Parts: sequence; C-alpha cells; structure tokens
Amino acid sequence: MNISDLLSNFLNTQVLFFFMGMIAIAIRSNLEIPQPIPKFFSLYLLFSIGIKGGMELSKSGFGNGVTGILIMAITMSAFVPVYTFFILKRKYTISDAAALAATYGSVSAVTFITAVAFLQSNHIPFGGHMVAAMALMESPAIIAAVVLYKLYNKEDNNKTTLSHTIKDAFTEGSIVMILGSLIIGLIVGEKGYESVKPFAGDMFKGILCLFLLDMGIVAARRLKYLKAAGVFSIAFAIIIPLINAGIGICLAKILHMGQGDALMFTVLCASASYIAVPAAMRVAIPHSNPGIYVPMSLAITFPFNVVVGIPVYNYLIQTFIN
Repeated sequence: MNISDLLSNFLNTQVLFFFMGMIAIAIRSNLEIPQPIPKFFSLYLLFSIGIKGGMELSKSGFGNGVTGILIMAITMSAFVPVYTFFILKRKYTISDAAALAATYGSVSAVTFITAVAFLQSNHIPFGGHMVAAMALMESPAIIAAVVLYKLYNKEDNNKTTLSHTIKDAFTEGSIVMILGSLIIGLIVGEKGYESVKPFAGDMFKGILCLFLLDMGIVAARRLKYLKAAGVFSIAFAIIIPLINAGIGICLAKILHMGQGDALMFTVLCASASYIAVPAAMRVAIPHSNPGIYVPMSLAITFPFNVVVGIPVYNYLIQTFIN
C-alpha cells in the first residue's frame, strides 16, 4: 500500500463531509443539522443496509460457511470485552472499565456503513450475511461487560438484573431496525427489494454524506473531553482496534472469507460503539462516565478507522488472504 491509497480514502466524498463537520466547529460556525433529523438519518442507513443485506442473504442462503462466520462474529464480540476489561481495570474504576470494554467489544454501525461505501466505490462485493454479523455483534459485548461488572464490583447497588439488561440489549432501537430490515429483505428477496430500491439504494450515499457531516460536528465537540483522558486512553483507542483488526484478519483467513467479507468482518472487530453501548450503560452501569468512553470511541477510534483503518485493513487482507 502506498500513500495514494490512504489519500484516496481521505478524499472520499463521505469522509470529506465528516471533516467538514469538524472544521465547522473549529472555525466556530453555527452549522448544524437540527434534531431529530440525525436520528432519521441513522434509522434510514440501518434500514438501507439491513434490507439490502437481507435481499443478498436470500440469494446466497446460509451455506458456504455463513453459519460459521456468524458464530465467530458473536464469539469475537463476547471475547473482546473480557480481555480488554482486565487491561482497563488497572487504570479505571470497575464501572468505567466495564463500560469501555463493552464499547470496544460492540460495533459501530456507522464505521460499517462507511466500509460499505468503500467497497462499493472499489467494486468489491460482500455477502449480505455480514449485515447479520453486525447486528449480532452489538449485544454479546454489552452482556459480557455487565457480567464482569457485577462479578468485580462489590459495591453495586444497581437493581438492574442481567435478564433485564439482555432484554434491553436486544430491544435497543438500532438492533430492532437492522434485524427487522434484514428479516424483511430475506422474506421479500430481490423482487421485493426492487420496489424500494429508489429510496433504499439510490439515496444511500447522499444521506451518508449528511450523516457523517453531523458525526463530524459531534466528534469535534467531544474532543475537549479528551484533555482529561490522558495518553493511556488515547493510545488504547488506537492500539486496541489494531489488535482486534489483526485477530479479525487471522479469523477471516481461517474461515476462507473473500476480500469483501474479510474487510467487513475486520472492520466490525476493530470498531467501537458510541450509540448502543452508551444507551445500555446508562441503565446497566449508571456510575460509568460517558465523558470517557464516548469521546474515546467517537472522537479517536471512529475517525482513525474511517480515514486510516479501512484502507490499511483492506491492504493487509489483499496481502495475507487473497
């Protein structure tokens, strides 16, 4: 890989809108996308990805190792919080360590969506089952982190039961939207997808630009909270995704994934949640500090993966797998 590959991704239309949002905050512009429009954008992108993934899955079925990939995705989501928790609890309180572990074990739908745009622009196909993998990787990390929190926090006065936490993890809005759209796409197939393609497909990249513009604005506003995070937090937010990406690439090779599937799986392993996890932690671990884990995932890991990570992971996959 050379510098032109990184520059090409940096100059991607969607990525540039992300940095436009960050620059707007840097120059103290009043540019913003009013609420609740960003929530609509998020739901639209999840719907679009889900229904197309379900349609693709209806064509490919669950053969050719798809079941094994889905099982490995769930396993990876549960494994990452365990090993990261024991690293994090040396530097943070048990509640913050558990919340951070959940953050880096769960996944970022927006990073996944950006990777979809990257593959589409490079004409690299991927299977619809990777959408299912993304949806299935949200909850195990949250559940694993809450279990660790309850085991190691002797002063837990929170009455939230594990079963309630599991229910919340699976009924969170983004999970319902992506899984529901996936199932609908699986049921209606290609013929049904064609009827919504002008909305679900043709508008996708334009809405992604506006969504990433808003994400750039949000990320830039969160940067101020990183001053108190310290060098360890910043290093963790970059090094752990790289380690998880390396594990993901090795597993992709073992599972004989194609280039597109391998990149999507690696991106899922390397991403960090800043939507589902904060919502879950607010209920399950209320003493955790979102001023730590949200800026780390949103202001460091997300931009790193979008600008540098995706093209680097793709290069490594091309080198070591294909």
